[in-house]
Amino acid sequence: MEMICAIIYQLTKNMTMEQLKESGFDTYYVDHTSALWPTAAAGIPNNACEYQSKGDVLTDLFEDLAAEQKARTTYDNLLRVVKDPDVADPLRFLRMREVVHFQRFGEALRIAQEHLDSKNFYIMNPEFDTGIANGSNSGCGCDK
Repeated sequence: MEMICAIIYQLTKNMTMEQLKESGFDTYYVDHTSALWPTAAAGIPNNACEYQSKGDVLTDLFEDLAAEQKARTTYDNLLRVVKDPDVADPLRFLRMREVVHFQRFGEALRIAQEHLDSKNFYIMNPEFDTGIANGSNSGCGCDK
């Protein structure tokens, strides 16, 4: 986030009012001046709904994997339209970090799966269900 904000700051720090209007940045300026306010390309402000957590190690790792891929895709899309090397080079670096993060989350998922009963991967929350409740094997009231 800091790198993206630094890029935006560098690109906008000396903009004139005419440039603000020509670029369509004027409506943003009215609300935020030149302060950084994370917003989706479609104009939807950043909010906590973008971050998902269920407290289930498998569910959360799959969510993390998906988030890394979505970020990588966003960088791919940006790199298709950005021609300035001073912007593209840091974006390439950030894209590569998303790839590495995806690989690390994949490793974490494999480790978590190795420590679970393989028959229960998708029918229980290993962070909560212990197999004791209701006399069932999964703790969720359903049988294997």
